[in-house]
Amino acid sequence: MEHLELRKKITIMIAIMAVMLFAALNMTIVGTSLPKIVADIGGMELFNWAFTIYMLCSSITAILVGKLSDIYGRKVFILTGICVFIIGSILCGFSTSIIQLIIFRGIQGFGGGMIMSSAFTTVGDLFSPRERGRWQGLMGGVFGLSSLFGPTLGGFIVDNMDWSWVFWIFIPVGIVSFFMILKLYPQAERKVKEKIDYLGSFVLSIVIISLLLAFSWAGGTYAWSSLEIIGLFTVSFLCLLLFIYIERKVQSPVVPLHLFKNKIVLVSNGASFLAGVGMFGVIMYVPFYVQGVLGRTATTSGLVEMVMTISMVSISALAGQLITKTGKYKKLALFGFIIMIIGFMLNAFLTPDASLAKLLINLIITGIGLGMTMPVFTLTVQNAVDHKFLGVATATSQLCRQLGGTVGVAIMGYIMSSKMTEKMVSGAEQHQNMDVVSELQTPEILMDPFVIDHMRAEMSEQMKPIFDQFVASLREALNFGLTQVFLFSSFVILLAFVVTLFLKEIPLRTSNASTEKEKDLA
Repeated sequence: MEHLELRKKITIMIAIMAVMLFAALNMTIVGTSLPKIVADIGGMELFNWAFTIYMLCSSITAILVGKLSDIYGRKVFILTGICVFIIGSILCGFSTSIIQLIIFRGIQGFGGGMIMSSAFTTVGDLFSPRERGRWQGLMGGVFGLSSLFGPTLGGFIVDNMDWSWVFWIFIPVGIVSFFMILKLYPQAERKVKEKIDYLGSFVLSIVIISLLLAFSWAGGTYAWSSLEIIGLFTVSFLCLLLFIYIERKVQSPVVPLHLFKNKIVLVSNGASFLAGVGMFGVIMYVPFYVQGVLGRTATTSGLVEMVMTISMVSISALAGQLITKTGKYKKLALFGFIIMIIGFMLNAFLTPDASLAKLLINLIITGIGLGMTMPVFTLTVQNAVDHKFLGVATATSQLCRQLGGTVGVAIMGYIMSSKMTEKMVSGAEQHQNMDVVSELQTPEILMDPFVIDHMRAEMSEQMKPIFDQFVASLREALNFGLTQVFLFSSFVILLAFVVTLFLKEIPLRTSNASTEKEKDLA
């Protein structure tokens, strides 16, 4: 596909970016609206799973599709992914409980994994590594565009319409994208049929699932030292050893282990994992600060994150252009991580009475750092491997980032809830005689300022000052939990910076032809 005429390449990329926009909008629109959804259908204790299950399913699917698309081509998986994603979106809108929402978000995840894995690999099929920087920046711009409109629109929908439209409003975009891909994307060339590594795929899925469950349940549902958590970690470790053994024996492994002997791949994926852990600290938990601590609406939360997104999109596009022009990327990533750390640390010092202007400045700084690092690590992995492994190599990079996100969300969810509990228990002890205490023992009430205003309006004038004091103590508890989350994110991004120091910067290839010759000689 590298030798197609430029006009054809651009047409294909427009179709690919339309598909990505569809999937990304459905992901970003949920961020600011989920607190309100949970306040309606309940299940605050399972809140993290609405994100975690999506990450889990998309991570598993992406790594499997990465290998299969190297064999059968990208087109069939993009089309299948769109169909599955649309079905999941429709079902999410009909959810009546948090359990149903989690299940249907999982279906969305399967579709999203197919779409994203195939889309990013298509860039590698169409363009040489030196040219990919520009297109990786534009792909980051698509994510930024979705982040720009998604959160704001999500907040507007839950404030003014039925929240089901959060999942339904972009279905027409998916349908249009499906037919664009069906018509424009070229058919894959027939390749020598390879055996599918079903056993390795199954064992890898168990590794990811057991690891995720362990991080999600530890400290909440079960103690870290409990038999259940230790058992899950043990299962994950043993299955990982079994997976390595299987991959060494099978003819066509789902994840070729020799890729990880490449130091560039190893370092890049390590940095991607840590970046995934850290970046979700701001993406997921800023809405909790805006809505829960500051008492603003979901619409305001979306507008606040929009500012961060504008800075991220702008810098990501510029970074991609700079990489294509200079062929350099390591210093860009290092500088980006430093700026991210500054942004996270500033967030860690926010107080319940902080101004929105102060938060906006912090998020602009964070967005600049995110934008500088976004185009780098997928590009470095693709540049370091033979073209015949492009799909699976790209998928491993995505897996590391997404797995980092799922593990990070689980850890940060535990940090936030445990620190909140400390503050809430001490606050509740000061108000043992209040009738409203039982109604306010969970932070769900803080996510909907209209409910708080309604409860306060029904109270006597004598109770209102006490009620206000109690709500303030809950906001302080939530703020305390969130500051610990931001501090943790800062530490993780610092680790990502250290890991990136070991990244060997090699010239970006100006063509895929050399790797194709290697393929013929292999």
